[in-house]
Amino acid sequence: MESERRSFLGMVGGLAAAAVAPAGCGGASVREESWRRFSTRFLMPEGRVVDTGNRGISHSEGQGYGLLLAEAAGDRTAFNQMLDWTRRTLERPDSGLLTWRYDPAEPASSADPNNATDGDILVAWALLRAHERWREPGYCHLSETLRAAILREAVVQHGGLSLLLPGRQGFVHDDHVVVNPSYYVWPALDAFARREPLWTPYIDGGLDLLSRAAFGRWRLPTDWVALDRDGRAAPAPDRPPRFGYDAIRVPLYLTWSGRKAELQPFVDFWSAAWTDAPPAWIDVTTEAQAEYPLSGGGRRVAALVLGRPDPAESGQDDDYYSQTLGRLVELSRQA
Repeated sequence: MESERRSFLGMVGGLAAAAVAPAGCGGASVREESWRRFSTRFLMPEGRVVDTGNRGISHSEGQGYGLLLAEAAGDRTAFNQMLDWTRRTLERPDSGLLTWRYDPAEPASSADPNNATDGDILVAWALLRAHERWREPGYCHLSETLRAAILREAVVQHGGLSLLLPGRQGFVHDDHVVVNPSYYVWPALDAFARREPLWTPYIDGGLDLLSRAAFGRWRLPTDWVALDRDGRAAPAPDRPPRFGYDAIRVPLYLTWSGRKAELQPFVDFWSAAWTDAPPAWIDVTTEAQAEYPLSGGGRRVAALVLGRPDPAESGQDDDYYSQTLGRLVELSRQA
């Protein structure tokens, strides 16, 4: 019932006032230092996380990553600043989901109303973790509301599988559905399923998706995958058939959640391709590789998957996405 629905907009208002600075003594922890590096470079005073590699826009993904890192570091003040900006700017009362993209150079009326389901998942997970850390019921209710919206608006039954859609609009076609394997944030989905068994079919469906989206000699997923009516997988049409920019998060999230069996294709590929500069992507159909190397953050993901020591930071020129991957690797290593 609408009277029982806890609005993502309405509930967060009082939380910012409850913010407290994190207590601490002595040197900064790894998580605190990781958050300091991220927030210094990418967090605006109003709570907006800036994607420096994408014309300075912001998106629900970035807000979710920022919230996760702030929670891990115990920075409740910054957490509430980001949450307040997310609530005021991205939340859509018609669906309960978050608008995926914000461009400060464009009027709000021109914003794409679609969501990005991984951004919604990341924000909901960060709120759940914040509730567990600070015992603030409002965070828990906000997470519940967002999780319910995802299950209501951004899932589909297709080809015998329960699947997460990348967004509520534009991915279901007459003869196929397009999905993004990297939108399955496995440690988040596991946390949701521990509270709500309704998530279990989507975990099972996502793992089945990975087994079907094993393309080429290395049996790697592509950034975007199409599933036909019978559930057969192929690289998504009209998109490069690459294991690349998006899909690199698949082994990161698998490692973070402890799913070692599903990691073997990535271990095999990076073991064979490993140099000081492994390629940024590989075409799963032709085996053509990028002429430029993985970013510093990407190399840190590969090292994590291979069980190698974490490489040193690659320099101050790395953009938002590379730096974010590196920060997530640090969280994963401490999970």
